[in-house]
Amino acid sequence: MKVCKFLCWSAVVIIVSGVMVSASDEVKTESGAVRGITQDGVVSFKGIPFAAPPVGPLRWKPPQPPAPWTTVRPSTDYGHDCMQRPFIEDLAPLRTTPNEDCLYVNVWTPLPAAVSKLPVMVWIYGGGWVNGGSSPAVYDGTQFARQGVVLVSFNYRVGRFGYFAHPALAAESPSGPLGNYGYMDQIAALKWVQHNIEAFGGDPKKVTIFGESAGGGSVLAMMASPMAQGLFQQAIVESAPARDGAGGMTQMKGKSGFFSKATGESAALAFAKSKGINGTDAAALDALRRLSPDDVVDGLNMMSIFSAIKTFVGPMVDGQLLPESPQAAFQAGRQMKVPLLIGATNRDIGISFARNIQEVMFPFGLNQMKAYAVYDPQHTNDAKVVGAAVASDRLMVEPMRFIARQQSAAGQPTYAYRFSYVPVADRAQVDGAHHATELAFVFNTVANAAYVSKLDTADSAMALTVNAYWVAFAKSGDPNAGGRPRTKWPAYAADSDTILDFTSDGAVAGPDPWKARLDLVEKIAGKP
Repeated sequence: MKVCKFLCWSAVVIIVSGVMVSASDEVKTESGAVRGITQDGVVSFKGIPFAAPPVGPLRWKPPQPPAPWTTVRPSTDYGHDCMQRPFIEDLAPLRTTPNEDCLYVNVWTPLPAAVSKLPVMVWIYGGGWVNGGSSPAVYDGTQFARQGVVLVSFNYRVGRFGYFAHPALAAESPSGPLGNYGYMDQIAALKWVQHNIEAFGGDPKKVTIFGESAGGGSVLAMMASPMAQGLFQQAIVESAPARDGAGGMTQMKGKSGFFSKATGESAALAFAKSKGINGTDAAALDALRRLSPDDVVDGLNMMSIFSAIKTFVGPMVDGQLLPESPQAAFQAGRQMKVPLLIGATNRDIGISFARNIQEVMFPFGLNQMKAYAVYDPQHTNDAKVVGAAVASDRLMVEPMRFIARQQSAAGQPTYAYRFSYVPVADRAQVDGAHHATELAFVFNTVANAAYVSKLDTADSAMALTVNAYWVAFAKSGDPNAGGRPRTKWPAYAADSDTILDFTSDGAVAGPDPWKARLDLVEKIAGKP
């Protein structure tokens, strides 16, 4: 009997595909047995190692197998989130103390014991590749498990621990892969799912990966990576940067999220020099590995990322794990051909440094008058408001439409959305759904979301609706499956440009009312 297929539930014993299954909260993984905790019909397992701690000589190395254990390992508490400097404004605040020893996975699975293979959803958190973790309350997987899905979350290295390309690393490991250690962690976690998820009642051949912001960008990277082939069968992307170069990224001062390996090497050398470490030999690498975790972080987080652009760049096109950028892969049709659900919020992230309306409109060139008409029909000339809308479209909204168009053109079922819902108590003060505010609705954890100032029954109803669409997609590749939710979500096609908009009046399907402005943004994609 394969170890990874043995699920041990106390009291009652049943046979599932020739595998003995009983009813408890103890599961035997390939590395050893773990014991979770049962609550309200869901068993959760937290803090299961999927790789060895990436510390000491394993700093800036691909994830290694975890050491096996012989006694039952308690798995009731989250492992450390990865080393970083948290920031107060985070909508998904961590609930652990960050540490380099952080490569842990969490699983939520429904009771009773799985008598059939359940769909699996694997969550990849955002945070600009410098922040984030699996412990935030908003990412609790209980509600997914209650709907018959095995929910998995995990940690991956961020900041300079996760994305670092010092030339000395190439000398140490000339065959690679190098640089994108955070992405390597993601692949290792997905492989852990393949090897172990049957023990938790999940189907390794029915895996949906989903992520938001940098997590959504990570999903796109997985779809473009030959090293992730076969590790998942469906994908969900929420508010991710997907365009190369300056297109939309000028608003973020060059932080596109997908850089060349040479740029990554320059940033790593600049960081080393800032710590008094010169050279590209083994001695320099040893000195870098002896830096304290706080010295490696060096104050880097979402609030300081602009000022750190010379010493940190994030994910790189490394030629191996990521042979090309996601945009290039999708344009050439080399991305993974899987069903896709994708979208952004209606007031998504976008930072404009324009000092006046003329600077906002300048990138549109000969189409400036058309841009004025669609972005400022009331002729307010408000550079702050209009600039934010343009920046948001360039950074998030239009890139999500671009990916939807490419995946649909590749013959894959594709569903596009916009999340415009604002909690009832906040509608007088908030102008729309800002970046990441859909997450509490996706996970149906609005009661845990600090940014929902006062929970209303309408908010809870919307959370049920959004979560039901995500669950239906995970189960079948179609968000309309199972007869719920009631509003039909049409598949996306470029000629119809139909989306599902989650509004204050409910889910509304129809042609995208922003088509004209997104068409203009598409024309300047990649330009400063």
